[in-house]
Amino acid sequence: MLARLAGQYAIVAIVSGRPAQEVRSLLGVPEVEVFGLYGLTEGQADPGTIEVARSAAQAAANEVEGAWVEDKGRSLAVHYRAAPDPRAAEVILSQRLSEAAGRFGLALLPGKMVLELAPQDIPGKGGVVMRECRSRRLEACLYAGDDRADQNAFAALEGLRNEGLFAVKIAVRAEETPKELIEAADLVVDRPAGLVRFLQAL
Repeated sequence: MLARLAGQYAIVAIVSGRPAQEVRSLLGVPEVEVFGLYGLTEGQADPGTIEVARSAAQAAANEVEGAWVEDKGRSLAVHYRAAPDPRAAEVILSQRLSEAAGRFGLALLPGKMVLELAPQDIPGKGGVVMRECRSRRLEACLYAGDDRADQNAFAALEGLRNEGLFAVKIAVRAEETPKELIEAADLVVDRPAGLVRFLQAL
């Protein structure tokens, strides 16, 4: 389906917090473009800064039962999905990782049951959407997401609408989809299966 859509439209892409190579290996559709690590490029990442922050990220994770650190090379993600009390875990980790972000000059990106330390100049999903829409002079853009980071892309599309872009924002509703994302969407589908059905109809 994605390969078919890529042949019909100017660009079909995935913007992910995962490394691009990992997404490509999972996807297996070379016609789809992948922007990994929220659009971060090699030149934007200082491995030394992330390396220095590693001990702080691990120390924060050690304070929360079930939390663990995922090293993405150019960013550090602290997951707390397995914590007995995810809300309490988020409070503790937000405080500790905010302190670390300020100390090392990093950004703190929230996601579904995850907080990520990344370089300050990371584009974010909104930055990627804005850059690609403008550079390719797109007339329209459809964007679907289910995470807190997707709110950044929704906000970018609102700005692009003021420049004349026809935009459609789709929220994929599931148990952990942020309420704010659903409220900001033009269209809501239920779970990934609902999005697949929508895309199949294009």
